[in-house]
Amino acid sequence: MITAQSLSDGAAGAALLAAERGEDARPWLAEMVAGPVMAHPDEANLFQGAPAVAFTLATLGQPRALATLDRHVEAITHTRLEAAHRRIDRGELPAKREFDLIAGLTGLGVYLLRRHGGGELLRDVLTYLVRLTEPRPDDLPGWWALDGPAGPAPKWGHGHGNLGMAHGISGPLALLALAMRRGVSADGHADAMRRICRWLDRWRSGEPPRIWWPGAISRAEHDHGTTRSPGPYRPSWCYGTPGIARAQQLAGLALGDPSRQRLAEAALIWCVTDEAQLSQLNDVSLCHGWAGLVQTVWRMGAHDERIRAVVPRLLDGLAVSLLRQPPHERGLLVGETGVLLAQHAASTNAPPITRWDACLLLND
Repeated sequence: MITAQSLSDGAAGAALLAAERGEDARPWLAEMVAGPVMAHPDEANLFQGAPAVAFTLATLGQPRALATLDRHVEAITHTRLEAAHRRIDRGELPAKREFDLIAGLTGLGVYLLRRHGGGELLRDVLTYLVRLTEPRPDDLPGWWALDGPAGPAPKWGHGHGNLGMAHGISGPLALLALAMRRGVSADGHADAMRRICRWLDRWRSGEPPRIWWPGAISRAEHDHGTTRSPGPYRPSWCYGTPGIARAQQLAGLALGDPSRQRLAEAALIWCVTDEAQLSQLNDVSLCHGWAGLVQTVWRMGAHDERIRAVVPRLLDGLAVSLLRQPPHERGLLVGETGVLLAQHAASTNAPPITRWDACLLLND
């Protein structure tokens, strides 16, 4: 039953797809809530358990069922915030799941912004993110994660700095930007965004417009001041230039910084017109494949005609890749559901009625 409550690979995503197609989502909703909803603060997050169910119900307009779920989400968020502040008070570094979009407080903030558009608890999350960015005496950023991007490995023995949208600092940057654009802010909000942007600038490679960012850096790279990545990471939403560029485009829009916005857009244009980068995509998924690239480019294209013009060619690339390697799973992040949602949005050129891509921090 836990899988049914997964926005990543369960019935929640299928319900959103049904709604986008104008189909009956009720069978998927029934599957999603057929058993007790998981609300353990160490396990529940935007993509799993009570917050995932609440996000889905909120997008589909189910206010009566949301009252109980909201209490669970509030309790989870308070517990996670208290633990995070205690950790900061001790001067310790976090695990990435404390703050990231997929498992952490950024994801819970996404739900609060989507559900309420503001409120004190969302401001508490933003205040935590501001504190996360404050300078440390050891010169490491406050979001330097003690674990590795994908589990233990010698390279990550001293932690890592994650730049990506899914598990890194681009997620908090995008949430801070979206909240600011909607008139929700915390003390130090703009300064926190600028600190993140400066750090992303530090790890930017190449010369405009042919620029890119590594997905993550090791402690050795941090201490040396340069990345050892031989070239651009695959152009994915989760770790690649598209997600990182979208976060910076949103930051530029929120801060009234057109230079930042244009730099992000130029980086994306080079990324999606460079066959060497596109050739690194080896699946169709929303998380790290063609569908995520299409959705990110389509959203960013709302602010740049040059980007908008690339969308049809990327849709063709997605279609070809689908024929070669159709997904074997049904889920939103890595399966067929996410592919179909991205295809629907880009091909109809209409904002999703459910605003489902808020869970990816892509919507405006």
